[in-house]
Amino acid sequence: MTVTLLGATEIRRLAAELDVTPTKKLGQNFVVDANTVRKIVHVGKVQAGERVVEVGPGLGSLTLAILETGASVTAVEIDHRLAARLPQTAADHGVPSDQLTVVDADALRITELPGDPTVLVANLPYNVSVPVLLHFMETFPHLQRGVVMVQAEVGERLAAPPGSKIYGAPSVKAAWYGPWRLAGNVSRQVFWPVPNIDSVLVAFERDAVPRGSEELRKATFRIVDAAFQQRRKMLRQALSVVLGGTAAEASAILEKAGVAPTARGEQLTVDDFVRIAEALDG
Repeated sequence: MTVTLLGATEIRRLAAELDVTPTKKLGQNFVVDANTVRKIVHVGKVQAGERVVEVGPGLGSLTLAILETGASVTAVEIDHRLAARLPQTAADHGVPSDQLTVVDADALRITELPGDPTVLVANLPYNVSVPVLLHFMETFPHLQRGVVMVQAEVGERLAAPPGSKIYGAPSVKAAWYGPWRLAGNVSRQVFWPVPNIDSVLVAFERDAVPRGSEELRKATFRIVDAAFQQRRKMLRQALSVVLGGTAAEASAILEKAGVAPTARGEQLTVDDFVRIAEALDG
């Protein structure tokens, strides 16, 4: 049986059936355009036989587009009503029962994923998008690539290069795991209700070789947080709290790492921050 997609009329009917009123808090702007969900799946390079984790499937429009490829889906949904209804929606649209696993849980607290998915696909709300992505990258090393739809401001920050105005702690932390890139704009008109902000697609691939140990990652992220806590401060000042306690001690560690004490956090690559963490440890 061929998998079919949700249409705008059915999405509204499902929302009424479940008494779901789209809310800003949960980021429930449902995608009602088939071409858009297929575009997301295409950008994610989802293939038949792969296991995909989808965060926040909602009513299932993107879920069905993933399943249409022949991939299997582990869907993580925090809203109990939506989690309970999704298997029935999938069955009604021709999905075999063993192709979809629904996990009724908060994505920020989950530590296990059935099926060990290798691809992440998601439509994430503004307030949790970066924490969810970083949690999943840290917790599930088998995730090799993915695509997420997020507010434009979030996506641009995740993919920002060093030296740009929007480059910050999320940019560096995401880069720890591998390269991230903007992969397309999404029209406001494909959502119901229509949001008042723009959305983009962001694609990522995990580096084949990890950048370092978990201890090194934690040390690097502490330094990153300190560097961006007060933007435009010289590193010898911004990092003094985590590099010895004084500007002089911080300068000595920075010089050991090959980083100018007068540089600013916005100028550094993730590898620069890693060298600082290694110099502190050594």
